[in-house]
Amino acid sequence: MDQNRKEYLMQASPFEALFARLAQSDFRSRFRLGSEEVACIERRGMAVIRRHAEDFVRRRLAPAFIPNDGRQTPMRGHPVFIAQHATACCCRGCLAKWHAIPAGRELTAREQRYVVEVLMAWIERQSAR
Repeated sequence: MDQNRKEYLMQASPFEALFARLAQSDFRSRFRLGSEEVACIERRGMAVIRRHAEDFVRRRLAPAFIPNDGRQTPMRGHPVFIAQHATACCCRGCLAKWHAIPAGRELTAREQRYVVEVLMAWIERQSAR
């Protein structure tokens, strides 16, 4: 990745205010992509990671009722899982608290796109480091 792209990703995110708030959380700010997750991104490419994010959001966050809400997102094993915890997109409770997306109803298509964009912005920023 060239230096100009890195600088753009670090400064031009439409989610700067969100990322600044998340950085104030001791829990959220400790998440980073490790070497395994970076290797996964390099091996599969961002387009595949985005498809995984869309699938995880659709299956694990979008339903109105999630039987294991609060425990459905693993803490490791995939870049999207790490991003979900880092950005408070890991469960409906966190979506309500951090993103003002209420629980108890299905996520709209627009809300699902928003969550995926937040996740991918965080992953791209981490990949640029």
